[in-house]
Amino acid sequence: MEIHLRKARIEDAGQMLAIYAPYVEKTAITFEYAVPSLDEFRSRIVHIQQTYPWIVAETHGSIVGYAYASVFKPRAAYQWAVETSIYVDTQQKRHGIGRCLHEVLEQSLRDQGILNMNACISYIDPEDEYLTLDSVRFHERLGYTKVAHFHQCGKKFDRWYDMIWMEKIIGEHR
Repeated sequence: MEIHLRKARIEDAGQMLAIYAPYVEKTAITFEYAVPSLDEFRSRIVHIQQTYPWIVAETHGSIVGYAYASVFKPRAAYQWAVETSIYVDTQQKRHGIGRCLHEVLEQSLRDQGILNMNACISYIDPEDEYLTLDSVRFHERLGYTKVAHFHQCGKKFDRWYDMIWMEKIIGEHR
């Protein structure tokens, strides 16, 4: 499968929202309860791209995944750290799309002077029908390590989920 990566454009919002919607509606991967409107999603893209990269993956002219970085914490002392998000079309998983997106995102963040990539990941053990540990395993393969575990802090589908933070250091702290 040939994957083309590029900077997201505002007109990509509809395709990206179609990728995101099943995660909201059918999983505990995101703690959002309702799928955002197209206008809200466009607004998120514009806001994030003022500071950080938002990248899409395409195959055969269709968007099959996207990745972006956002503010880790708003105070100035945190400016070298970001929170990352990656979503891949549920029908296109396990084809290397997420890894490709992450590689480009990581390099873009390095070029920007970012030193820490942080991922906030929903967690449950044992897995259930709404959440697997695939995201944890994915981040481990990319070199992230678990740095925090918060218990029963998110409720979705009438059950409680934990949240973990994983971190990857991508630059030297001088």
